[in-house]
Amino acid sequence: MLDLKEQVKALKSVPKHVAIIMDGNGRWAKKRGYLRALGHENGVDALRRIATAAAEVNIEYLTVYAFSSENWNRPKLEVKALMTILVSSLKKELKTLNDNKIRLRAIGDTSSLPKDCQSELNEVIELTKDHKHMTLTLALSYGSRAELSAAAKSLAQEVLDGKRTVESIDEDALAANLHTSEMPDPDLLIRTSNEFRISNFLMWQIAYSELFFSPKLWPDFQADDLYEAVLDFQNRERRFGKTSEQLKSNVS
Repeated sequence: MLDLKEQVKALKSVPKHVAIIMDGNGRWAKKRGYLRALGHENGVDALRRIATAAAEVNIEYLTVYAFSSENWNRPKLEVKALMTILVSSLKKELKTLNDNKIRLRAIGDTSSLPKDCQSELNEVIELTKDHKHMTLTLALSYGSRAELSAAAKSLAQEVLDGKRTVESIDEDALAANLHTSEMPDPDLLIRTSNEFRISNFLMWQIAYSELFFSPKLWPDFQADDLYEAVLDFQNRERRFGKTSEQLKSNVS
């Protein structure tokens, strides 16, 4: 029998865009009697592993929830450790990104990150901008409600400036003002650590995404766990409001 990776490779198609809520770093560390920072460091290892695995089976977009806008409310020492890990890991992972032809992007209020984080992030984004095999997007200081509010304000300002009419505001107009306007909506959303929440992540974009919840804490999430989620996705019937009969007969 083919292993999970080969089973995914044998599929006619895979999800074009996979989004992941990487949850459980702190609990992983606590279970082992470690500082939470060590859990986040192992979370970086897991992201490297999963990004590489996704690229190997030709997933085109991988978007991960790295740091939410609410995470600023965590203890200051933990936030400082997270920012330090972010800076140190960005350049360290440049080889992985280049070897796999992965372009790095970021969404969220990145201007709120420390200056050294912004500098490292922008440098790696610039150095990988021409890669076309896969796009890895880090959601940093990101919150979906803030994103939607900003999009609404932008559209309202265009109306005030006479650049558009109220009637011209539709779903496409709003989507074009989101951080994710350059990529398709996620086909599959994965959340680790046995939590069953969306946590203010891509709420507009995942309206029709398939959801997959893993009991594993993020640092323990392996390539085979990603492949299991993809294979599970293949068994879902994505109806987008239609009936099964309509899909089978291609009736609109």
